[in-house]
Amino acid sequence: MEGKENQRQSVYRLEVSPAANRDLTKLGQRIQVYDFECLRTAIDNLANQPRPSGGRKIKGEDNAYRIRVGDYRIVYEIYDNENTVVLLQVVRRSETTYG
Repeated sequence: MEGKENQRQSVYRLEVSPAANRDLTKLGQRIQVYDFECLRTAIDNLANQPRPSGGRKIKGEDNAYRIRVGDYRIVYEIYDNENTVVLLQVVRRSETTYG
């Protein structure tokens, strides 16, 4: 029973798109450390629970979902057949966030 301490193994692999990586880099320089850590924790948790409570499916998209973390939105896609979550965008919530 190797490596079975109190750690849970991720069910889904988490991939970060180049656009989401840019968003995180910019936000890391602009927002408070606490808010950034909340975003990072929510993103990390998607690997274990890709459909958290409060998460919403994006209408008109097959695999796209969004979750709210404070004033920010995390947009991602879930590919169940590949056990993969792809982070697409991390943006400040506004009237124009989705369209």
